[in-house]
Amino acid sequence: MDLGLSGRVAVVGGASRGLGRACAERLAREGARLTVVARGREGIERAAEEIARASGVDVLPVAIDQSRSDAAETIVGETMERFGRIDVLVNNTGGPPPGGFADHDDGAWQRAFEGTLMSVIRLCRVVVPIMRKARWGRIINDTSFTVKEPAEGLILSNVFRVGVVALSKTLSREVAGDGITVNCVSPGAFDTDRLRAIFAAEADTSGRSIEEVRVAWEERFPIGRLQEPEELADLVAFLASDRAAAITGACLPVDGGVTRGLF
Repeated sequence: MDLGLSGRVAVVGGASRGLGRACAERLAREGARLTVVARGREGIERAAEEIARASGVDVLPVAIDQSRSDAAETIVGETMERFGRIDVLVNNTGGPPPGGFADHDDGAWQRAFEGTLMSVIRLCRVVVPIMRKARWGRIINDTSFTVKEPAEGLILSNVFRVGVVALSKTLSREVAGDGITVNCVSPGAFDTDRLRAIFAAEADTSGRSIEEVRVAWEERFPIGRLQEPEELADLVAFLASDRAAAITGACLPVDGGVTRGLF
């Protein structure tokens, strides 16, 4: 299926590895030019080079911490200077650290707020006027299956990722008449560094081995396995396309069937 993304420009967060990297690679294969963002300069520059070499598209690396108050202006400014347009925004950041309510002080809550929610708000604030002027745009916010069913030991993620969903739903109605869609994807258990860190933390507190924790997680999911990042990237590419023009304000699970709720 030709998704019609050739020549479009996409900004993808957290793109040096994991889900963000998979989304960037998938959009590049469709012919989209990219700005890829991550904190580490070496990692994001290497990712940009590898994606460009594999796909033949122009890829701009931006090394910046997206929780910084000036990150959105920097990312968008460099993208506009290089490409002159932004058609697709994929908001994806590393999740806040695991832990229960008693494990986090004010500083941890503030860092999670800045990194998980405010980073999305700021990028949307800067990108939406560009998309409105073009009368076309796609905003896709990566959240978690925990927005539907909060997970134990992930209170920071539970709280602020739900805020991203509420933002997306509200914003989607405001910009629908401008040809802009705003959707969320809610991943389940993907085989990434982030999930491995959660396994390690759970193993440390439970006394089980990391492998035992991994097997227990896999048994929770009806499909009986962890998911591969490319399985999320396929959905993101579809939502970024003209084919998904009537889908907006949605929060679509890619969770291996783990959530039990009807909606």
